[in-house]
Amino acid sequence: MSKGPISQFIQHHYRHFNAAALVDAAKGYEQHLLEGGKMMITLAGAMSTAELGVSLAEMIRQDKVQIISCTGANLEEDIMNLVAHSHYKRIPNYRDLTPQEEWDLLEQGLNRVTDTCIPEEEAFRKIQHHIAKIWKDADAAGERYFPHEYMYKLLNSGLMKDDYEIDPKDSWMIAAAEKNLPIIVPGWEDSTMGNIFASYVIKNELKASTMKSGIEYMVWLSDWYRQNSAGKGVGFFQLGGGIAGDFPICVVPMMYQDLEWHDVPFWAYFCQVSDSTTSYGSYSGAVPNEKITWGKLGIDTPKFIVESDATIVAPLIFAYILGM
Repeated sequence: MSKGPISQFIQHHYRHFNAAALVDAAKGYEQHLLEGGKMMITLAGAMSTAELGVSLAEMIRQDKVQIISCTGANLEEDIMNLVAHSHYKRIPNYRDLTPQEEWDLLEQGLNRVTDTCIPEEEAFRKIQHHIAKIWKDADAAGERYFPHEYMYKLLNSGLMKDDYEIDPKDSWMIAAAEKNLPIIVPGWEDSTMGNIFASYVIKNELKASTMKSGIEYMVWLSDWYRQNSAGKGVGFFQLGGGIAGDFPICVVPMMYQDLEWHDVPFWAYFCQVSDSTTSYGSYSGAVPNEKITWGKLGIDTPKFIVESDATIVAPLIFAYILGM
């Protein structure tokens, strides 16, 4: 496939250090797909609030990713941006804020994520109004779903279409819902919607069991991996550290070591984009070779690490894979 100006630029200018690692990782990702492999992307931090959907949605539409693992925050914050974008407030001088200025933002219902404030009333409560009814309808019917499945129900229902404030093509969750893309959301409980769901359980308005659990996600993932890891195998493209990456990568040693299924292939490609530098005891800063000792990666697994800001690196790598 011929490459566009962005890809040509990075190939010409990005020749050494993290820049060269970015190009190598992008070429490895592309080669993995060309050889029939599948790819998991994991989203940590606040990548949705960073509006990664502008590039990730097209990756989903063009089948450049087959499964996503993300935090509960990334699951919901793409939808928050979708319906409340005009109410967001950017704080370019966020490093200079005093505690009083931070408190003033709270008083205005603005929850800050680095340089971007999410408007509580317009974002959280607008979604809560609709999603709570979907939860309660499932609860009353004795039905149980995963966190992302409830979000898919919300998006596919069209209930919020009149509230869209950005072009829907820039929402990765809309792209994922349209394809019914598999999503893993470990630790969903610590997200805003997870907290809201817990509040309904405390008030006896919902049963905790109406939401499927993290253990059930792991069981589901083991089945998905078994069905999709033949041939070239499944690659692992990790943005940031934390549970979004830690949780799914463990499915391989769990099957091999704990279930003693010795025909389970290792992850077939690995790349981590993170500014967590190698250090003692930092899982996110561990070099890929350490994962060999845990039965996650093989000796010959292509391994890349780009020690840089994922909000800068990911759109460039995606642009290369999309031929832009």
